[in-house]
Amino acid sequence: MKARIWTVPNQITFLRLGFLPLFLILIVYERYAWALLVLFVSAVTDALDGLLARSLDQKSALGAYLDPIADKLLLSSSFIALAMAKKIAWWLTVLVISRDVLLLVVAAVILIIQGYRPFPPSLLGKATTFFEISVVFLTILGATWPDERITILLHYLAYAVTVFVVLSGFHYAITVARRLHHST
Repeated sequence: MKARIWTVPNQITFLRLGFLPLFLILIVYERYAWALLVLFVSAVTDALDGLLARSLDQKSALGAYLDPIADKLLLSSSFIALAMAKKIAWWLTVLVISRDVLLLVVAAVILIIQGYRPFPPSLLGKATTFFEISVVFLTILGATWPDERITILLHYLAYAVTVFVVLSGFHYAITVARRLHHST
């Protein structure tokens, strides 16, 4: 992977990071339709930066770090802002944030002890992210256009997120423990 910084995909990721304060402000001021639009644009830029990195052969070490950080910042801050707006339960927000903090701490420890080690996302991790994004999207959609069906779906999605957060957290911890054990 190359050490380039100002690649087109990285610039798109920086743009997505720039959307984050605007998105949070829109949530705080209950401008949910606009927040939904910013969330949609963020999703498009996320897909676009990955596609361009591969098609233009502009994969970079910075992009490998920055893209998942941008995703986690958007997702984690969304849960916090929506919990503060009383749109998502605090218990679910604490659970989601706790897993992210656990992953961050473990990654930092591994980085300090062994240096950079790639940890490709697992199927459980991807499923967890999918359900978390679904909760954020549907919560904002339901705040924009209230609908009983969205409320019911969100109720069940909260339990799906709970199950996947716990399972993927344990899976990640076990995977890391195995890798650390085999490397010593």
